Amino acid sequence: MVDVKKLAAEVLGVGESRVRISPEAIDRLEEVTTKADVRALIKEGLIYAEYAKGVSRGGRWRELHEKRRKGRRRGGRW
Repeated sequence: MVDVKKLAAEVLGVGESRVRISPEAIDRLEEVTTKADVRALIKEGLIYAEYAKGVSRGGRWRELHEKRRKGRRRGGRW
């Protein structure tokens, strides 16, 4: 049996953990043997890659900004 997730990860250029397979495609996975088969399922939208999650710096920025508004973090001894 061909590991479809591994093939899809190579085709999509992402890691295996980001590859998602639609529930409608599960019965068709047994037919998949080549990367061309995987590309066909990707084109149909049955296999896709999740978006990469970023790290938000907004919370840290708000906290620092509030401290600076209060006059903290300005250097100096007093």
